[in-house]
Amino acid sequence: MKPGGRARQTPDRSAALAQYRRRAGIYDLELALFEPIRRRAIKQLALKRGDAVLDVGCGTGLSFELLEQGVGAGGRIVGIEQSPEMIDHARARVRRQRWRNVNLLCAPVEEASIPLVADAALFHFTHDILQQPEAVANVLHHLKPGARVVASGLKWAEAWRWPANLVVLPAALHSVTSLEGLGAPWAALAAAIPNLEVRSTMMGGVFIASGRLVVPP
Repeated sequence: MKPGGRARQTPDRSAALAQYRRRAGIYDLELALFEPIRRRAIKQLALKRGDAVLDVGCGTGLSFELLEQGVGAGGRIVGIEQSPEMIDHARARVRRQRWRNVNLLCAPVEEASIPLVADAALFHFTHDILQQPEAVANVLHHLKPGARVVASGLKWAEAWRWPANLVVLPAALHSVTSLEGLGAPWAALAAAIPNLEVRSTMMGGVFIASGRLVVPP
């Protein structure tokens, strides 16, 4: 079963801002179930000491600790988040941990002035962002050739796994502003990263896609 038609056909920024304004205070608790997915996704980034990594749609900064473990004090993390309420939580997290190598950008991803060319990029549960070609293009433009890219999030399971989709549907309606593209949320990345490898987990209702950016000669 692949339900549709109950959400906007394209992501709606105003709706997203309102949604995350409401959720900011409880967001960390809401995402607790998916922490194993976050860990798997970040592990696939294969970060090295000194790397620079883009955390696209960083939310409250839940990925920062694991990213810090990868890049070390000599690396850099750039978190991009359009919700002022969410990024306030991210700033508080950075202050508590006294991280000096985290740069936070409060802007829509497609408009963000990314201050570096990074070694890796993470899109963790950022469906609306992945459905905006301009946002994906801006991130990829700020990656080095061979940069590692990992995306993870909700997806429609195969039709015969309809019980999984009964879980995916309310989760998606709670966290995205469009159901468009849930069949293959990674499509925009795959167009630019031909070697993108996609794996499903959680009964087919969650994906992790990973690959390296290849720039034509």
